[in-house]
Amino acid sequence: MLLRNLSSRAILLCLVAIFISFAPGHGRAQDDTNSAPEKHGRKYKAPPDTSHIEVTVLKDFNKKPIDGAHVIFHPIKDGIDEGHWEVKTHEDGKAPIDLIPTGSKVTIQVIADGFSTFAQDYQINEVDRQIVISMIRPRAQVSTYMDNTGKPADLKPGVQDPVRPKPKTTTPATPSAPFSAAPAVSAPSSSTTGTAPQP
Repeated sequence: MLLRNLSSRAILLCLVAIFISFAPGHGRAQDDTNSAPEKHGRKYKAPPDTSHIEVTVLKDFNKKPIDGAHVIFHPIKDGIDEGHWEVKTHEDGKAPIDLIPTGSKVTIQVIADGFSTFAQDYQINEVDRQIVISMIRPRAQVSTYMDNTGKPADLKPGVQDPVRPKPKTTTPATPSAPFSAAPAVSAPSSSTTGTAPQP
């Protein structure tokens, strides 16, 4: 009987506590006058919009793709340098990138073995941009003394071996007398521990 009274009192006290906690004016209620959310830490800044650029690198003389060419992207937006990225072309000669901010001026440089280095600036205002680059063989150097515009280079592409002079071959002299084997005579040597030679 005592246990029944204690449990009913405990249940009654729990119900009163729950009722008081949900009563209006108790606890923390949000006011209608102050509906602005609390500020915590820094304000979130969304990343800038980026463009998808796909560069296709081809050989100029036969329009076949170049595999393994280095394509370097250097974007500048609103006078701020955004860094640079390097992508290698695949077997189809394409190098895609999705990190270039839209509205930036991009310098694209292409380096491939056996071809002249290519560099040009592009203004990227579109969300999707396709760029085709034709690589040419190295050209002769243009100077003030000689106009070599459009002429091919004197050196062939690839690793150049240095030009080394060939050693001169000398023919052995023919002896006039037959060679005779004479016993070798050695000069007397003086030793520091021995006695002096006799006269």
